[in-house]
Amino acid sequence: MQNNNELARRTFLVAGGLSLLGLDLAKKATSASRSATRPLARSTILIWLRGGASHIDTWDMKPAAPAEVRGPFRPIATSAPGIQLCEHLPHLARQTHHLAIVRSVGASVATNDHHAGYYYNLTGHVPEANFPNSRQPLPSDWPFLGSVVAAKRTAHPSLPSQVWLPAESGEPGSRQPGAFAGRLGVVHDPFFVYGSHPRPLEFRVPSLSLAGDVTAERLTDRRQLLAAVEQPFRDLARSRPAREHDTLRNKAFALLGSSQSFAAFDVSLESSRVRERYGQTVNAVSMLMARRLVEAGVPFITVYWYHDYEEDKRRGCLGGAWDTHWKNASCLRDYLLPAFDRPFAALLDDLHQRGLLDSTLVMVSSEMGRTPRLGDPRSGGEGATEPGRDHWTHCMSVLLAGGGIRGGQVYGASDRIAAYPADRRVGPEHIAHTVYHAMGIDNLHATDREGRPCHLLEEGRALTELF
Repeated sequence: MQNNNELARRTFLVAGGLSLLGLDLAKKATSASRSATRPLARSTILIWLRGGASHIDTWDMKPAAPAEVRGPFRPIATSAPGIQLCEHLPHLARQTHHLAIVRSVGASVATNDHHAGYYYNLTGHVPEANFPNSRQPLPSDWPFLGSVVAAKRTAHPSLPSQVWLPAESGEPGSRQPGAFAGRLGVVHDPFFVYGSHPRPLEFRVPSLSLAGDVTAERLTDRRQLLAAVEQPFRDLARSRPAREHDTLRNKAFALLGSSQSFAAFDVSLESSRVRERYGQTVNAVSMLMARRLVEAGVPFITVYWYHDYEEDKRRGCLGGAWDTHWKNASCLRDYLLPAFDRPFAALLDDLHQRGLLDSTLVMVSSEMGRTPRLGDPRSGGEGATEPGRDHWTHCMSVLLAGGGIRGGQVYGASDRIAAYPADRRVGPEHIAHTVYHAMGIDNLHATDREGRPCHLLEEGRALTELF
C-alpha cells in the first residue's frame, strides 16, 4: 500500500502536468561513492525488441538443423569474417564488424513468460518463481539498468540522465516490472517521451510543455510564488518522498527553462538526408533521436519497440511486435526485420562516422527468445500454413557494439537447435555487469528508498573478454 507522501507526490506530478518519472539531478540519493574508473562509454543506447525476438531466425541461425527447426530463412555472410546473419538483415550484415553477438544467454524463468523475462533482462535479477504475468512494478523491485546508470553517473546539467522512448513498457494501461527504479526511488525512473505511428516526427514530452498562456517569465513568477507558499512547511517535509518531490519539481523547472532541452528532442532539426537513412517509422525516428541524445550527453537512452496494433492485426501478427506466435516467417520477413534492419544499421554507422561509437555502448535485447521448433499450438501447431514460435526464455542472444566492445566477434554458443546455451553460458546478470563496466560503474553499493544500504547486483560478472 502506498503511503500518503507517495500518493501526494504522484498527485503533484499529475496535477502539474509534469510526467517527470525519473529525472536524475539527485546524485546525492544513491551514489555512496562513485567509481574512479574512467568510463569507456559516456552513453548507452538500449534497443528493446518488445515481445521476444526469435534468435534462431536472426543472429543465431542453424542452417544444418531440420527444416522444422531452422525455418525458411537462409544465412548470409557479413562484414565480420565467419559471422552469418539472417538474409533479411542485409543492412546490418554490412555493419556486423561493429557487433559482438552473445549467443549463450540463458535467461530461464519459471513462468517462461513476458513479465518475468522483462524483469530478469532489465534488472539482471532472477524473478521469484511465482512471478505473475500481470504484476505491476513495486517500490521494492530491483532497479532497471538505466536507473542504476542514472543513479551512479554524474547528472546531466540540463537534460534527464535517462530517456525512454517512444512508448512506455507494457500494453496500454499496464507497466512491465523491471523498467523502473524500484528501491532506488522515483527520482531515478525513466523520463518518458511519447511517439506516434501516424506522425513519426512528432514526439510528446509532457514535462517540456507549457500551457498556451504560460511564458517563461510567468513560469519564473510561479516558481517564486510556489517557493514562498512552501517555505513555512519545509522543516516538516524532510522525508525522502518530500526530497524526491523537490528534486523532480526543480528538474521540471530547469527543463522548461532550457532551450537545449527542446532542441535535443526535435528530430526535425536533422537534415532530410539523415532522416531518410534511418527511415520514416516511429521506431526508426526514435533511433535517430537516441543518437541526438547521445550527442547531447544523456547517459542512458532506451528505444522500446513500439508496435502498431492496427498493422499487427492487418498482417495477422497477433502476438504483438516480436511476439511471433502467429505467422513467424512472414511477420519477420515482411515487417519486423526490415523495420529494424535499416535504422539500426544506420544508427551504428552514424555513430561511427561521427566518432561517437567508441564512447557509446549500443545494446539490442529482449525478454526472451523463441522456441527452437516451429509450430506454436495456439496458432495451429506444426500443421499451420504459417506456423509460429512460442515463448522461450531458456536461450536468447544479445547484441553489443561500441563503448569499448571489440566488434566482429561471437561470445558463447547455443546447442545445435538453439534451445540451450552450450558454451560459455551467461545470464542477464552478466549482461548487466557488462553495461556497468562499459559505463565505468564499479561500485554498486547504494542506499534504497528507505535509507538502507544495499548492493545492486551481487550475482554475475562483467564479460571483460568482449572489450
